[in-house]
This record gives sequence, structure tokens and C-alpha cells, in this order.
Amino acid sequence: MKSKLFLSALVFAGSAITAAAQDSNIVHDAEYYVLKQQNEAVWVENDAQVDQLLADFREKNGGNPPNIFYILIDDMGFGDMGMPEMNAIRGYSTPNINALAEESMRFARMYTEPSCTPSRVAFMTGRQPYRNGMGDTAVDISGFGLADEEVTIAEVLKSVGYNTSHVGKWHMGDIQESWPTYQGFDYAAFPIHQQGQLAIFNEDAAKEEITMAIGEDNYNSKYTLDDWFRPDPGHMITGLEAVIGGEVREVHMEPGEKWTQDKYNEMNIRYQAQAMEQLRLLAERHEPFFLQYWPLVPLSTTRTTREAFTTPNGGTFVESMEELDEWIGVILNEVDALGLRDNTLIVLMGDNGHFTKYAPGSGFSPLVFRGGKADTSEGGVRVDAFARLPGLIEGDSIVSDIIHISDLFTSIARIGGAMDAIPRDRIIDGVDQTSLMFIGDTHGRRDHVLIYSINSLKEVVKEHIKLKVPAKGENAIVAKFYNLFRDPREEQSVSTEIGAWAGHEFNRIIARHLKFKEMYPDQPAATGRPYEGIVNLRPETVAAVDAFVAKRDIQPD
Repeated sequence: MKSKLFLSALVFAGSAITAAAQDSNIVHDAEYYVLKQQNEAVWVENDAQVDQLLADFREKNGGNPPNIFYILIDDMGFGDMGMPEMNAIRGYSTPNINALAEESMRFARMYTEPSCTPSRVAFMTGRQPYRNGMGDTAVDISGFGLADEEVTIAEVLKSVGYNTSHVGKWHMGDIQESWPTYQGFDYAAFPIHQQGQLAIFNEDAAKEEITMAIGEDNYNSKYTLDDWFRPDPGHMITGLEAVIGGEVREVHMEPGEKWTQDKYNEMNIRYQAQAMEQLRLLAERHEPFFLQYWPLVPLSTTRTTREAFTTPNGGTFVESMEELDEWIGVILNEVDALGLRDNTLIVLMGDNGHFTKYAPGSGFSPLVFRGGKADTSEGGVRVDAFARLPGLIEGDSIVSDIIHISDLFTSIARIGGAMDAIPRDRIIDGVDQTSLMFIGDTHGRRDHVLIYSINSLKEVVKEHIKLKVPAKGENAIVAKFYNLFRDPREEQSVSTEIGAWAGHEFNRIIARHLKFKEMYPDQPAATGRPYEGIVNLRPETVAAVDAFVAKRDIQPD
């Protein structure tokens, strides 16, 4: 299926078809068409302006589109980076990210999904993850992942000649078809799972009582009957490396070796070095590239590996955040040294709100918005986001139009000249926001967000009004509404003021959305045997998979 999409894309690559025509047969959700009927004439004018800007850029850039460098930081609440005043309030500093923010467009209303996997899936596919069964976030062996039938932004860009590399967190499945080199990346270095395994579920964390009742020395097992209940995280796959079409291998773990906080620190240092290495290798080719670096830090919960704490805040996440900021500074300096500043789009953002479960010891807690990771409140899905591309994106600018992480999929495809590779046989939630990025505030093409938790619609945002979706049978007129400009923490429902008219309008938004879901039904995630295709599985890993399969396939005698 993917090869057919790529063939179609190559037929049209380099054609003079306008962006508006390219987008005309991409299927979006219902509300897009409500807006299009009212704004199409302006959109056509803006598309012509964007087309000209991109054409001028290519002419100055040897005929090539921009490089794309996407940095996605885990568990970052709004205000945690890019704003020195917020840094001062919190008691730490991110000067390098702050400097990037000053050179960038700041998205004041960037929405993501409530947790790691869903946000990453939305970016990679341009589709909200309830559509492809990827709305849940797995911590350990799970046997599911992103399906081969999904078309990723890496595949879209690769179809028009981009070189593609991924370094760092992936977290979109532990089955073979879901891994980066099976989803459009030429090279990938990544952990198979996420920091739940790597930073929290180890004996160092248990000794500090961040995690309870794991490890041989941290609880009395005399009443334990089920040895499969608490799998050893060191028995799971940790980090993989692969090239497209080549072997997939686990690295830096030997049979019988324990996973520790030191190993986690070494992994993060390694990914920073590999991001730098890939940046240099890609630059040497003098061809367009798509590089994404998804660090695991700042999630780091134990204090055992730190000799001293350097910030007034004194939190474990915060110490790691300052370290990550230094690393980002090194990368940005290298971008300049390689002569890539003026022809590389850099997007840096968080994937969802921070992990309030570990506050206050982590050093992070909600700031402007209420809630964090896994919440559908604004604190769970509003993040800092910055985009820099000199000459096309105005530096030190702020836009307050709504934008969703899925919009980056479509916008990056437009910037890369790869709109024809976007599939037309499914709903693409991401709308093209290049007009917002290149022309500025008030030129966005989204005024709403549908906020799901796994497969359940929980909140709907329209303009600055937010509906907490009522329970089945409850009249939306008396449901909870929030004015997000007046009440960003969603603490004062204003149902009586706006419910009478907005209740019915929000009901219609939901009804149109459900009608489109009937036309394009949600699909399940892909499933399979975990870790199949890794050539050097450790014996304890094979045993862990066998235990998972035995529990999954349990049958009565």
C-alpha cells in the first residue's frame, strides 16, 4: 500500500500544481469544511502568497526545499521553557531554548494529545490516534504498535528525496512494523519503550521509594505466587539501532546485566551524541534532510547519580532540564557551524503536559494551566512550541491562532513539496498551517480542537470556549463550559452565560464529527509478537516475551 502512495507522489513531484489544488482532495474532519465554506477565497490568496515564498526560497537554496529538524521534548508543561520570566519563577534557567524562542515564531495555542504515544502518532501521521488504535500509552511489553498502513511524515518526505533519521524516544509500539526503519527512516537509534521502564522501574528508583515493591531487595516476596506480575525492566529491550533494510539490534546491554540509573544516563548521553552525528552526516550530503531528535530527559526521578543540585529549584526533572538545555545549545551552535541556519526549519516543542504525578520532588508543577500529563485539561495538552526558519518565519513573533500537533504533518509536507504523498483514503486531522507560519497571526485554518482520552471524546475547544463533554443523556446546555481567556485554569464554569446557545452548537460539532467517523471508521492498532525481528535477543528477554504471550493467550483448562 505504501509503495503505491509513493509512486503516485513521485509522478507529481516537482509539478506546478498549486498548494490549494494539492490540498483539495485531502480528506479532513467536518469542521474544516465549515471553515472552508466561509474562508476559501482568502485561503486561495494566502496559498498563492505561500507558494511564491516557497518558490523564492527554493531558488535561493539551489532548488531545494528546507531541511526539517524536529525536536520533541518529553513531558513539558506550558511555560517550562522558552520564557526567562517563567524560568525565574520556577528557579532554573533554559537560556539556549530561550534564545531559540526569541528567534522563532511562538505558538501560544499549540495543542497536543494528553500523553506520549498519542502526541507522537498525531505528529507522525497527521491523524489523531483514536483513528488508528494508538491512543493508549504502554509502559512495558504490549504487543501492539503503529500499523504499516499508516503513512508517516518521514515516508511523505522521503518520497520527494529527503534523507531521514530518528534519534531518541519513539514509543509507538514494540512490534516490528511500528519501528522507525519500517516507518520511513533511513537510520534510527531509539529505546523500544519509554522512561517508565528506563527511569522509574529500576532498583535505584525503588530504593528511593519512587517506585514501590519491585526488585529483590525492596520488598519481602514470601507471599508472592505470581512471578510474572512484576517483570524485570532490565529483561525488556532497552535501546535499539537500525538502518533501513538492515538488522535491528539491541545495544549496550549484555545477557544478565541489570538496568540502572547509570545506564539510563549513559543512554541519554549517547542519544545526544548520535543526534549530533546524524546532523553532521546529513549535512555532508548536501541534500534535503528530515532529522528528529526526541530526548528522554528531563524525566529523571532518582537522586542517586547526582553529586550536587545546582538550581534553587532542586528538582530532579529541573536538573535534567538544565542539562538538556545545554545540549540543545550545542546542537544549535552546530547548526550554525555547518551553515544550516538559513535553510533549516527547526521546530522545538513539548509533547504534552509535565508529569505532575512526580511533583513536587521533580521540580515541575502546573503553572498557567491546571493539570498535566494524561489530563484533558489545558495543562495536559497545551505546550510551548517554537518554529524558526529565517526569511520565511518571522522571528520573535507570537501567534494566538489554534494549532494542533497533527497540523505539523501537513504543514511540513507542504514546506517540503510533498503534499501529493499525503494519503487520500482516510481522514487527515492535520490542516495546512503554512499561512499562519509564513504570513502570521490570524492566518490560521483551525478554530477548534477535539480532545480525546484514548478512545473517548472528553473536551471540545471552539475559539476560546471549551466544553467538557457531557455524559450520555445529559443536556449540553447545562454542561460545564469554560472561557479560556478569562479562566485558563478551567475553574469557573460559565454554563449559565453561554450554555443556551453554545450547547446546541457544540452538539452539532460533535454530531458532524461522529458522522465523518461513520464514513471513515476508526481502525485498530497493529498487533504481533513483541520484539520479533531483533537479531540479538537476550535469553531473559525471550523469557519475558514468553511470559507476556502466555498471559495474553490464557485459556481455561
